[in-house]
Amino acid sequence: MSLTELIAGVEAHERTLTVFNADASVTETLREHFADRNVVVERGEAAGGPRDYVVLSEDEEFLTAADVDDLVNPRRATEPHFERDSPYRPILDHLDETMFTSYDTRQMIAASREIEDRAWRVGSGELHAGFQKLSVLGTQLDVYEQLGGRRNLDVHAYAVPDGEVPDHESFTVHVERSREIANSWFVVYDGAGVDANKCALLAEEREPRRYYGFWTYDPDTVDWIVDHLRNTYGLVETGGDDAAR
Repeated sequence: MSLTELIAGVEAHERTLTVFNADASVTETLREHFADRNVVVERGEAAGGPRDYVVLSEDEEFLTAADVDDLVNPRRATEPHFERDSPYRPILDHLDETMFTSYDTRQMIAASREIEDRAWRVGSGELHAGFQKLSVLGTQLDVYEQLGGRRNLDVHAYAVPDGEVPDHESFTVHVERSREIANSWFVVYDGAGVDANKCALLAEEREPRRYYGFWTYDPDTVDWIVDHLRNTYGLVETGGDDAAR
C-alpha cells in the first residue's frame, strides 16, 4: 500500500454530524465550520431531548455527542492541531483520520508546526517530514537544523531533486525520484515509542498548492507510515561529494 492509497482509504469513510434541537442557523454555521472536512452536517429533531447538541456517526453507528456551544463558540475555534485539552476533544477524537479537503499552504504549515513542536518537546524518537522538493526544504532549514540538534531526536527529510541538496548538518536528507514524494506533504512523529505521543499529518497535492489528507494520533497508523518510509526510502543519496546527512 502507498501513501496515496492510505489517504484514499480514509477518504472512503465519510461521517455525519447531526445537529439536534437547534436553530437552522446553527446547522449552517457548523456546515461552514466543517466545510473543509469529509463530514456531512445535517439537522435533526429529538422530541423531549436537550437543545443544541450534536451527534457524530459513521454508517449510522453512534460515535460521540457534544454540546453545540463547544463547536460554534468563536473563542474556541481551532487550527488543525493535536492539543489534548481542547473543548473539541470529544468530537476531534472521532474526527481523527477524517479527511480534510483543499487546505492551503498556510493551514498545512500550521498543522505541521504542531507535530514538530511535539517532537521538540519530547526531544527523542524519530521525526519524518516530506517537503516534495529540495527547494522547499531549503526554506525550512533553520527549523529542521534546530529540530535535528536535539541529541536524541532523529530527523529525516524527504524531497525530489529540483536543485542542489541544501547545506545541512543535523538531520538526514533522502533525495528521492519518486512521484509519491513529489506529491505528498507529511510530518510524522513516532512518539519515541510512546503511543500517546505519536502523531502524523499526511496529505497529497491534488491541485496547485491545495492539499487533501488527514491528521492522526492513532499509533497503528503512525507506525505504518513510519515503517513505509523506512522500508521504501531507507537509502540516503548523496549531494555532491558529501553524504546527505
